[in-house]
Amino acid sequence: MTEQKPEAVEGRKVGEISHYFSKISVGIIELAEPLKVGDSIRIKGHTTDVTQTVDSMQVEHQNVTEAKAGDSVGVKVKEHVRVGDTVYVV
Repeated sequence: MTEQKPEAVEGRKVGEISHYFSKISVGIIELAEPLKVGDSIRIKGHTTDVTQTVDSMQVEHQNVTEAKAGDSVGVKVKEHVRVGDTVYVV
């Protein structure tokens, strides 16, 4: 029996989903690396696999064009994401 390896995700890990607001389709990303508007991201988890462009993001309810490591940013997402999903820049 061969052991299955986890699927490799190309790209740079930038953070993790810490919260999801379903009514407004916004995921909160705890950033470990910088992120900016226009970046293409992939959100990957056990049942999640979403690729999209960051059209806008907010830090503390203020629109920003870029955020740094350590920031918590809100990003509008096109599908349901889950706490613990990993966010990559692709």
